[in-house]
Amino acid sequence: MKKMTLMQHFSELRRRVLWVALIFAVAFVGGWYVAPYLQEFFTAPLLDVWPDGTLLYTGLADGLMIQFSLATLFSLIVTLPALLWHVWAFVAPGLKKNERRFIWPLLILSPLLFLVGAGFAFYVLFPIAFKFFVELNQTSPVPAVLLPAVRDYLTFAIGLLKVFGIAFQLPLVLVLLNRIGVLPRRAVVRMRRYAIIGIVIVAAILTPPDVVSQILLALPMWALFEISILFMRRDNA
Repeated sequence: MKKMTLMQHFSELRRRVLWVALIFAVAFVGGWYVAPYLQEFFTAPLLDVWPDGTLLYTGLADGLMIQFSLATLFSLIVTLPALLWHVWAFVAPGLKKNERRFIWPLLILSPLLFLVGAGFAFYVLFPIAFKFFVELNQTSPVPAVLLPAVRDYLTFAIGLLKVFGIAFQLPLVLVLLNRIGVLPRRAVVRMRRYAIIGIVIVAAILTPPDVVSQILLALPMWALFEISILFMRRDNA
């Protein structure tokens, strides 16, 4: 394989960055038109458990800012596969064959696990948690009207999706550390009880302050921890 000079590397990097930026810009234009449908999609889990509910715009520019934020989110999601591919294409020539064989599955599995985690939060956690919050507010001991702000709700909901998507990366992190020799399988098995305690603490910090949400994050993380042990390289005797 022909070696490239430093300037050729910079030129290739610049070309790939420009391609990613172009894809992001085009996706943002598309996201501007998709944003209302995204807002309806993200709001559906709340309105499904609160059919007569009404969300509140608290500022004159709320509609614009929400549209901009959702368009940006859409463009990031669309651009991510292209970004990962360009990163891979840029670094792959400098990797050894066994390194390429190991990293390529990570680039595929990481987004997939993120989507699985976000999907779990959206379809399992949201209906349970939102029903809990609505009923709790409606049974307030003092006269109250529930009018959540749209921007606050979307920030909260999308933030939870990110938390679950990142939490579901746990197997990849553990297996990667194991394969590069930093984390022996024997040590992971030995610290299982402490890992479970840590998972419970992390779930309590990252989720809303209700037991149901915490359990719904802690149980999948525990399951993913156990699954990751199965894929770790066994220690030499």
